[in-house]
Amino acid sequence: MRITATILLAATAALGLSAVASAQQRLPRECRQEIRQLCGSDRSQIRECLREKASELSETCRSELRERMGSRRGDRRAPAQSSAIAPDTAIMFGAHSRQQIDFYSANGEAADNGEAPVILFVHGGGWAVGDRAQAVHAKPAHFTTNGIAFASTGYRLVPEVTVEEQAADIASALAALRGQAETLGIDPDRVILMGHSAGAHLAALVATDPQYAGADMAAVKGVVLLDGAGYDVVNRMEDAADRSALLYSNAFGDDPARQAALSPITHTDAPNAPAWQILFVGNRAESRAQSEALALALREAGAEAEAVPIADSDHRKLNVELGKPGDPATALVDAFLESLSG
Repeated sequence: MRITATILLAATAALGLSAVASAQQRLPRECRQEIRQLCGSDRSQIRECLREKASELSETCRSELRERMGSRRGDRRAPAQSSAIAPDTAIMFGAHSRQQIDFYSANGEAADNGEAPVILFVHGGGWAVGDRAQAVHAKPAHFTTNGIAFASTGYRLVPEVTVEEQAADIASALAALRGQAETLGIDPDRVILMGHSAGAHLAALVATDPQYAGADMAAVKGVVLLDGAGYDVVNRMEDAADRSALLYSNAFGDDPARQAALSPITHTDAPNAPAWQILFVGNRAESRAQSEALALALREAGAEAEAVPIADSDHRKLNVELGKPGDPATALVDAFLESLSG
């Protein structure tokens, strides 16, 4: 993977090596640590090092660098793009500013009758960064046009809270949506959980481990996972050569028992959500292995689950393109959602 000079300038500024770098432009601490571990802290060496070794950074860190490049060009990516729409309402489910849902009402007769299904989307960001508004891209416009309400939830981030508390936030968001179903025009018993990257892990955890959502778990009729690689945390963290191991250790610690408890694959015995579509980038080995293993475990437990590779994509593109016309992954998700209504 080649990082352009613009990205490299953003990276050095974000590392705090430029006096004019603003606080908003600083990379997350975990990404700065990765770059220092890979390249050291000598500014004269970092740019050349990243040119040669950028592919060794975690996907989350590379995505953060790309986002800095976009903002330096004045491209705010999302929601400020032609395919984006503004949410209709905000729903708070806690006192923290991140404990908020951006809700987009469905179009059509089902919404008018209060019977629209709803997608609850969980953003990614390595459990430590990310934002409910910046991760939705074309999804709200696409799904609401098809008669499905869309809700993008925030959640508190590591290290301020634990992954266990993050899963509890997702469960609280689910309960809040269902509690306001009549006002929102949705069917409280037709919820689809969707998540990207770390958000895919959290969505899968809430849809397999009933300690989080409790009775609300029965309302989840389907799950769509987008290129997650943390469904079996213990197995994932055994890959010590992978730079993303730092992100996992910051989130899950070094206790194998805790790592197993936070692994969706540990909880695939019933009850689970009944239907799963697990999409992964076709040439991303860690995502393929984790996705196929989770799908197999779910099928063995009686759920319908398929792991589907997406060709000609990457970790970020899969999420950004979902909902856009002609996108292959969107066609697959649309067909999956249609199957749930039958």
